[in-house]
Amino acid sequence: MKRQTLAFIFSLLLLVTFIGAAPHIGAAIFSHRAPIPQAPLPRPVRFRETRARGLLLQAWVNGVGPYTFALDTGAGAIILSPRVASEAQVARMGRRVKIAWFDGRRSIFGEYARLRSLAVGDPDNRLPAQGTTIIAALPEGVDGLLDPTEGYWPLGYIIDMPRDELGAFDPRREAIESGGTEATILRWLPDREGRRPFVQLADGRPALLDTGSRFGLALSRVAARAMGIVIDAPREARVLRLAPMTLELGSLVLRNVPTDLIVDADEQTPILLGREALRPFRLLFDPQKRLIRIDLPRKGRSAQDHSRINAAGTRTASSSSGGPNISG
Repeated sequence: MKRQTLAFIFSLLLLVTFIGAAPHIGAAIFSHRAPIPQAPLPRPVRFRETRARGLLLQAWVNGVGPYTFALDTGAGAIILSPRVASEAQVARMGRRVKIAWFDGRRSIFGEYARLRSLAVGDPDNRLPAQGTTIIAALPEGVDGLLDPTEGYWPLGYIIDMPRDELGAFDPRREAIESGGTEATILRWLPDREGRRPFVQLADGRPALLDTGSRFGLALSRVAARAMGIVIDAPREARVLRLAPMTLELGSLVLRNVPTDLIVDADEQTPILLGREALRPFRLLFDPQKRLIRIDLPRKGRSAQDHSRINAAGTRTASSSSGGPNISG
């Protein structure tokens, strides 16, 4: 795949095939509720959004850094570049893993490794994550991928898109079900590849909430046909912008969601809800109760806040629709 395409279709989506007897990172994921560590919660950290590389934050691996990590809920693992693994003296396990990129046409081999510590924001702000990680080649300018489900496990985490902030919460002490009338609670569906955050659309199909994808709604040909969309895409096209769609997530209705057809996507590629759809929201993920809460934009936010959201949508989209219109 060309570098330009890698930047455009950034999410790694770990559609993985394992070589030999390598363990599945996401094995037995929701079979029990893991004990919550007694250490203080990680402090909230800020991230910044770029067109090509997504939501970026600073990270320290085994006390070494800072490195630039992309915040990617669709990755399914914590992934380190070979340079980071070498500099941070990450212990390689000698077991390979095959990683398929989003379009299904290119795959690479990574290697399992052991992570001693991972911190974000500053070197003392450690996450619970330790143990198995993956070393693999990443796009230029990205030193690692942080899947927050893996990085914060067994804690819950909060991605506040309007405030550009990533935080944590203790599921034992904060019940995300009590979100009030301005919140939508969704069931976190099982994931056969790990513990990525899938939710159910109104038509029953699962969709992956993927902060690693810059799209709003991204569809494979198979998913598009199932929605009644039949497109004769040009032979040279990789991504084709479609008419905006309306989506229902529980009581939340998103109208005019920017929609793209990923022409060469593998037929097993899931439906994606990326940053263009998620940008207005504060998202809370509880991996213990398997719930996801989507908070509507606060009415008290200034016009400047909403113009920032719209400007961001225009900056990363080929259409001028900005972001979705919301009702709930």
